[in-house]
Amino acid sequence: MIPVTRLPAPQELLELLTSGTDRVVKKGADSAAADSVWGSSRAAKREIRVLLHLMAPAIQRCMYCLDSQGTDIDHFQPKALAPLRTFDWLNHLLACSFCNSNAKREEYPCDDETGERLLLDPSVDDPADHLTLLPVSGTYDGLTVKGLESIKVFDLNRETLRRGRVRMFRLCRDLLPLWHAKVRRGDLTGAGETALVLREEPFGDVLRTLYRRARTPTIADLTYGPELGAALVEWRNAQA
Repeated sequence: MIPVTRLPAPQELLELLTSGTDRVVKKGADSAAADSVWGSSRAAKREIRVLLHLMAPAIQRCMYCLDSQGTDIDHFQPKALAPLRTFDWLNHLLACSFCNSNAKREEYPCDDETGERLLLDPSVDDPADHLTLLPVSGTYDGLTVKGLESIKVFDLNRETLRRGRVRMFRLCRDLLPLWHAKVRRGDLTGAGETALVLREEPFGDVLRTLYRRARTPTIADLTYGPELGAALVEWRNAQA
């Protein structure tokens, strides 16, 4: 997972969302009302989807796994638990069908005492504060309760994701030095094309992890070796 920037909803969408909430209230403000009104709100869903696609990582990737294309509008806090948030723009994220229907489903763990949610919302939280990714093995470890719950609920260590992250690590290992070589010889067009390939690949969490850990040339060299380390330091400088 990586952070995503929540875009402001335009006025036309806000009006559709307000109208949807009003209809949920009139129908009884329960989960049945939420399902009924949401199911018939094609215009609102169309506009929500457009905005979520603009927010999504890489090429419209799922905001949870970063692997598959985001196909579903996920209600982060499920409609069954919060019918009045059915049309809340802050409650909508883009998910693939597996993450939405097979992994997360209606789960929304909260702390028993405080009621605090224990699930990472990438439009609010920085996942790196709660999760650590091991690029070589492609697995996540939880740093906090919220991180541990998110690994479980989103099934972030399922085998297909683990293998995909390992592939992305190897791709970064090969392409970042190539990008760096193009930069050094002044081939900025070629460097830009290689950078775009890296940014548009699934599993952007791998690239972000490498980037974050290359804080200084010394750390980068010790962690990744001189060739990849130097490329990552230059990549950091280019993003600054």
